[in-house]
Amino acid sequence: MPRIVDLMIERATILTMDASLTIIENGMICVDGDTIVHVGPMPYPADKATIDNNVLPEFRARKTIDAAHGLVLPGLINGHTHAAMTLFRGLADDLPLMDWLNHYIFPVETNMDREFVFTGARLACAEMILSGTTTFCDMYLFENETAKAASQSGVRVLVGEVLFDFPSPNYGPIEKGFEYTQNLIDAWQGDPLVSIAVEPHALYTCSPDLLQKANEIAIQNSVPLAIHVAETQFELETIQSRYGKKPFEHMESLGILGPHIIADHCVYLDDSEIDRIRNHGVRVITNPESNMKLASGVPRIPDFLERGIVVGLGTDGCASNNNLDMFSEMDSLSKLHKIHRMDPTVMNAVAVVKSATIDSARALGLSDRIGSIENGKRADIIIVDMNKPHLTPMYNPYSHLVYAVSGSDVSHSLINGKLVMENRKLLTMDLDDIMTHACLQADRVRKWTAK
Repeated sequence: MPRIVDLMIERATILTMDASLTIIENGMICVDGDTIVHVGPMPYPADKATIDNNVLPEFRARKTIDAAHGLVLPGLINGHTHAAMTLFRGLADDLPLMDWLNHYIFPVETNMDREFVFTGARLACAEMILSGTTTFCDMYLFENETAKAASQSGVRVLVGEVLFDFPSPNYGPIEKGFEYTQNLIDAWQGDPLVSIAVEPHALYTCSPDLLQKANEIAIQNSVPLAIHVAETQFELETIQSRYGKKPFEHMESLGILGPHIIADHCVYLDDSEIDRIRNHGVRVITNPESNMKLASGVPRIPDFLERGIVVGLGTDGCASNNNLDMFSEMDSLSKLHKIHRMDPTVMNAVAVVKSATIDSARALGLSDRIGSIENGKRADIIIVDMNKPHLTPMYNPYSHLVYAVSGSDVSHSLINGKLVMENRKLLTMDLDDIMTHACLQADRVRKWTAK
């Protein structure tokens, strides 16, 4: 008797992103509950008319998706963003980072509340599902609201409250920020979609004492610590002036480097700093479009990869990007480093797709669950509709994903075994309602900025 499973994706071209980068033509994926239970070739040719009636199926599904014109791959993983900043999209463009932060973003954020963040995070979740992202790592304010928005939307998230030396519009003084973070960890313990990280903002906004206390909380609770590091020349000079050390050298002196550290951006690092993060097993998330738009600089990502450093990919927030489309981000990642190195061979398409899938999963500490299509892993899967003029013909699927596909080409999205988008229709969210509430919050932003 065949095994009955919840969902089967059949007649697919599957990019598994496993250790061997296995590609299965005319393949099938079986999902039961939240888990992938079978990945392999179809038991019969792609042309169903030639089925041998004597061949009994090993699996039967309650629901079947025919992906004959689809490219199936793990859901994309946005390794660093600020989800609720969807409501600041286009608010203050074409400015240097420190001017943008200190004169526009930080002042407006003082007016925010839980409703604002929940609305912005829901909008972000809708945008990410529609463009193929199934997991994101978030750093922002009122982050319990982001966790709630992701959970209700069916999106996987690693989330943490941003910690500063100065008072937060959410928790007030930093002591309350530590309490808020611990409460997040306790409240979401064991949740199937929501995981928590400790997230001090940056070395220039966090004192050594704050960083050490944050690290202590992360270690005690066995959760990651995510932080912006070496994003700008200003930051590099500030840390050198204050502490007489380079950014990672400063962190090392405080005893807070290790494989639990997720370092975002990492633009200004010399050889000694790159060796330092490699030696401590620090994981990196690069954000090329944000770094380009803010003219922050170009990180040495090809050198990181050559030295065995894990590098994932993120979009950063919509106030500095201005979208959450990871396909666009992959295209930018590859082309930025090709022109910067004047070498068309660097950051090839395979390496870039890895950065948005299995390597982002490794960077976030989630690769035991997601990032590849393999038996026993969570069913976070997307289908890209390749039956389109701009995707025809296809000689190399990795090339198409990086240089030709856009987020709007994603037709189906499955997260934790649950179908959250089918044929471009969101199944867990009311898109009209989300956009209506987003526009109401935008009216608040206009009032804040008019003051």
